[in-house]
Amino acid sequence: MQATLNDHVIAQSDDIVETGGYAYFPPAATRLEWLKKVPKTASDLECPHGVQFYDAVLDGNRYERVAWSYERPQPKMQAVGGRFGFWKDVKVA
Repeated sequence: MQATLNDHVIAQSDDIVETGGYAYFPPAATRLEWLKKVPKTASDLECPHGVQFYDAVLDGNRYERVAWSYERPQPKMQAVGGRFGFWKDVKVA
């Protein structure tokens, strides 16, 4: 499975955990150098799983909050802890 943004493969792996309609990629399969942590919003701080959102920076363009990871997942989300999910402009297939 791949996560792509404007023809750039941000993540690629067969080791995918799917839950809640999203595919979560392991960090080792994710181009972390393209992801930049963003400040947490009030809504982010309310998330019981400790969500951290990331912007993607590709070819000098910033794509806001297109990736996230759960830093402190509760038991029902434990399987995706530390993995990366993608949405918005990122195509996952």
